[in-house]
Amino acid sequence: MLLSFASFSSLAQKQKSLKADTIKTDTLVDASNMSVRYGSKGIELQTKDNKFLFQLQSRFQFRFATPGDADPVTYDDYLQGGHTGFKINRARLKVGGHAFEPWLKYYWEYELSQSNLLDFRIMIERYKWLNFKAGQWKAEFTRERFISSGEQQMMDRSLINRSFTLDRQQGVELYGELGKGIADFSYWAAAMTGTGRGNTKNDDNHLMYFGRLQWNFMGEPLEFEGGDLEHHEKPVAIVAASAVTNQSPYTRFSQAGGGSLEGFNADTAGRYRVNQWNLESALMYKGFSGQSEWHHKYIFDTLHGNALTEMEGYYAQAGYFFHGLIESFPRQLEIAARETVYRPNVDLRNNLQRETSLACNWFFKGHKNKLTAEVNYLSLQDPTVPMVGGYRFRIQWDISL
Repeated sequence: MLLSFASFSSLAQKQKSLKADTIKTDTLVDASNMSVRYGSKGIELQTKDNKFLFQLQSRFQFRFATPGDADPVTYDDYLQGGHTGFKINRARLKVGGHAFEPWLKYYWEYELSQSNLLDFRIMIERYKWLNFKAGQWKAEFTRERFISSGEQQMMDRSLINRSFTLDRQQGVELYGELGKGIADFSYWAAAMTGTGRGNTKNDDNHLMYFGRLQWNFMGEPLEFEGGDLEHHEKPVAIVAASAVTNQSPYTRFSQAGGGSLEGFNADTAGRYRVNQWNLESALMYKGFSGQSEWHHKYIFDTLHGNALTEMEGYYAQAGYFFHGLIESFPRQLEIAARETVYRPNVDLRNNLQRETSLACNWFFKGHKNKLTAEVNYLSLQDPTVPMVGGYRFRIQWDISL
């Protein structure tokens, strides 16, 4: 009996010692298996077998604007003007990476200043030709909106973005790249709730359906980024067409979620059937970049016999690093310009808004640390009121840490 007890005690001590050694060994293995570095997406923790990657980054925008910052929308907005001021325009926390396999990716983004969860999504990107995404993100309907606010060429998106963007939606999407050479195409096809960011349910049984087809006719896709910071030695260009249909109470979307354009009310579920399409192009070559979009939107009011309101808008934008032509010109400086026209109702003559913008970007560390100065001339023309317009000046420091 004593022998048995001694044997049992000895066995227990050995198991305890073995368990402690195992815990100690596992801890040492985990520590030695990790690498920590600062990369293009912030602080990165990665296992040496590349099974797990964790990326953490913060981004801030500090802005001065006079006589105001927001784009005027109505005639009264032009008359009231704005107020000179400084503000933190954006304060973002970004987390991304992959887990278990390099092709199982995740990403979420949080707006600290407004306490908004902007993005949260899981991506399965195992094949070039077929990928899957689920969660909430900015729909790829328009290149201008999909480009991050931290990687834009101009300080803000154009005047037409407010009326035509799908912004962030919740849903699922298939996407990929097919073919090669002149027959290289990228595609996106999604089914979404269609009620905007942060809305956990649909207002009716109608989903938003979205599709985009992009022709990469130079043999490779063009990154969603403003300005040719890479100074492409070979031209890279795309043309794309996208379309969407949705029925909901909303006639516009923004970071805040679903909303209404002027003259519409989000008062009834499924009231508006909205169909819209966009044609766009983009090019980058040796420091030059250009892009354009042409939008059409059709809003049917189902409560009033499908009364139709048709609107259209376009912009053309270009930028250049003049160091490529003049050696003494600063290498870090880019000059860019944009012209935008928006017609809120094509059935009304002389009913349009216009934006003309000129910007200068100084890149300390690419888009991760840059200073932008911009002057805009904004005007409104309507047959019922005198034409109004005015200038605006803004300067912004955008930095990612």
